Amino acid sequence: MSYKVLITEDIDVKGKNYLKEQGCEIKTIPDISEETLIKNIKDCDAVLTRNAIINEKVIKSAKKLKVISMHGVGVDIIDVDAATKYGIQVTNAPESNKNSVAEYTIGLIIALSKNLLTYDKELRKGNFQIRKVLGMDLEGKTLGVIGMGNIGTLVAKKASNGLNMKVIGFKRCIKNVVPMNNIELTSDIDYLLKNSDFVTLHVPLTDGTKKLLGKRELDLMKSNAFLINTARGEVVDNDALVDALSIKKIAGSAIDVFEGEIPTKDNPLLSLDNVIVSPHTAAFTTETIARMSLHSAMGIAEVLNGKEPTWPVNTIKDTLNCLSAK
Repeated sequence: MSYKVLITEDIDVKGKNYLKEQGCEIKTIPDISEETLIKNIKDCDAVLTRNAIINEKVIKSAKKLKVISMHGVGVDIIDVDAATKYGIQVTNAPESNKNSVAEYTIGLIIALSKNLLTYDKELRKGNFQIRKVLGMDLEGKTLGVIGMGNIGTLVAKKASNGLNMKVIGFKRCIKNVVPMNNIELTSDIDYLLKNSDFVTLHVPLTDGTKKLLGKRELDLMKSNAFLINTARGEVVDNDALVDALSIKKIAGSAIDVFEGEIPTKDNPLLSLDNVIVSPHTAAFTTETIARMSLHSAMGIAEVLNGKEPTWPVNTIKDTLNCLSAK
């Protein structure tokens, strides 16, 4: 049986070829507006999204839809509750970017500790004496990892095994968690913040993690500590972070993600000299983009072929006989 898959934006050829090999017909659209999605999703069995918002209105209009696949890890652009209500499986690609984001995070930690961007900028202006501003060694320093999932765990291992850093990993529940060599696990986020020289965020954006770090939490950090965020911008209170960095309550920050995804031109974080910024690129490597494409396509094929998906986001009892609620 042939299935029709809506791909909202272009993806790497590996994913498209995989779907074609599975006998799927691929459908593309000119833009990702809600109107365009509703118009084009009606006859589709599956949708693979990168940035298109798949809300309940879109889901409800898709009478044949069986699976929504996320080209990536975070699924905050998909109304997972609505998908579950209508019996639609949601899958993602959590294994695809973990190494790339972990490597990027380690790179940001090194850049902050060694003043790399400051040295570069000042030397280009002829300031050779900037060399007198000292960096720091990472060996023996403490890294606090908030969120010990796929990415956070890999960051912790790279920092511990590769840089000889002490690591404190935060998980809300550490009961029955297998201990990891040289990594201390805690369910007390305040303890982590008070004792870390670097704090890195690796949690999904949920109601429970929105503004997880606000003024109270930032005030707990050491004055010479750094904050790295490659998770989601909304996990940190932007105003509180600006205040903490402006008055040097914390030493600096490296930010790959912003509230609302694209920062406004007047966002104060863009003008602070103790901040490294990048445009949500931690996962943007050739290898990751290929894996995201393939893994998100695999999730679609698994569901359409009646198999349990390798990377399920929600739990559906019977995905292929699920549309009676519509």
